[in-house]
Amino acid sequence: MKAAIYDRPGPPDVLRYADVPDPACPSCGVLIRVEAAAIEGGDLINRASSPPPLPAFVVGYAAAGEIIAVGENVSDRHVGQKVTSFDLAGSHAELRAVAASRTWPVPEGLDMAAAAALPIAFGTAHHCLFARGGLKRGELSSSRQAPAGSGSPPSSSRIRQARLCLQRSPGVERAERLVGLGLDHAIDHRSADVVDMVMRLTEGRGADLVVDPVGATLQGSLAALRAEGRLIFVGNAGGSQLSIDLWSALQANQSLFGVFMGTQLEKPDVYLTVSRMLDLAAKEDLKVIMDRAFPLAAATEAHAYAEGNSILGRVVIVSTKQWAS
Repeated sequence: MKAAIYDRPGPPDVLRYADVPDPACPSCGVLIRVEAAAIEGGDLINRASSPPPLPAFVVGYAAAGEIIAVGENVSDRHVGQKVTSFDLAGSHAELRAVAASRTWPVPEGLDMAAAAALPIAFGTAHHCLFARGGLKRGELSSSRQAPAGSGSPPSSSRIRQARLCLQRSPGVERAERLVGLGLDHAIDHRSADVVDMVMRLTEGRGADLVVDPVGATLQGSLAALRAEGRLIFVGNAGGSQLSIDLWSALQANQSLFGVFMGTQLEKPDVYLTVSRMLDLAAKEDLKVIMDRAFPLAAATEAHAYAEGNSILGRVVIVSTKQWAS
């Protein structure tokens, strides 16, 4: 099969489009013919900074496609079924072997690119805001934005799942688009002090909940919280050490919650939430905003685009067949 592989960490051009052996179908899993793979922030971070565990390593968390083989211990999946999936590697390829428990049936009518992009982005947003963050009606949530080049665009999924107070967003045009999606306030961190603006917008009270995917901004996120507020830190798009002074958080009785979705998506309640969101997306009650699609052969360009542009929607890699159509 063809795949986008790399042998050493580095910039997007470490990726190579090459022939690699087809993966075997696991006994408790399925083999998928990939139709679309969503580029996730973790894909970019891993490729840039993590030495691959094997030569010719296939990067990629999220992919959707058609099942072409089913393991002997799997009874709830069948050949020909459309599914979306997540794993810690393997999405940037023509074929993907994955545990059946890490797949969701794709509802009829849902575009496969949207199906690929939804579980991690929307699942993470929902988990941070509600399952871990406990966001309630009437509370104000602040969502910090990852810096340009991190591969983590402003999450329209967070906007669509909760009425947020603000989102830190580089660029006036992108900020305006976020407000158009239902955001109350967007702050360009290059031209305004985020903590100061949060305090102004909340009349000095601070946000009830802050979701921080950057890591390097955690101290400021704590400063933007009200007393007894909650901070959710998810990922480390900034690439720095997750080290902060917690004395102020202790004095303010604030709570910090870490989220790593790689261990959460298979949990029954999280899995069910993603299934429900897939159904909502199929009915167009939930929209997955797409930015741009690339063919698998152009994975290098896709990674460079995701890192170098102030994207709003999802960037996806599609199969040769899908690209040709």
